[in-house]
Amino acid sequence: MAVEEKRAWIMIVVTVVSYGAYLAVVLGRAGDAPLAQVPYVAALLWTVGAAIVASIALHITVAMLAPKEDTTKDQRDREIHRFGEYTGQSFIVIGGVAGLVLAMAEADQFWIANVIYLGFVLSALLGSMAKIAAYRLGFQPW
Repeated sequence: MAVEEKRAWIMIVVTVVSYGAYLAVVLGRAGDAPLAQVPYVAALLWTVGAAIVASIALHITVAMLAPKEDTTKDQRDREIHRFGEYTGQSFIVIGGVAGLVLAMAEADQFWIANVIYLGFVLSALLGSMAKIAAYRLGFQPW
């Protein structure tokens, strides 16, 4: 398995675990109160920060454990990376537009922040899945 494919798997696992932890904390705090009144900022910052640190640590570990010849990127790796990033960016745009629409509708900050965060999560998942699919099923640049 190529190092870049391993990095895509790391991104999927870290994203799912961190977002799952965030949802567990926020939904656990809700109780009988409306969801928009739940304190979410600290949980959001901690889970995003922990995801960044875990991702960096795992990427470094994979790079250190990989044989030297597996760490070099060729043209195919660069094209797959670009394809995955372009594919995933669609959800960043969707999340940003959804946040903008919620702001114009004067929705609570909770919903605006969470729809933008969800856009980032979906972007990471879609981009990583596109990369893995390209490595596993083949990649034909247009």
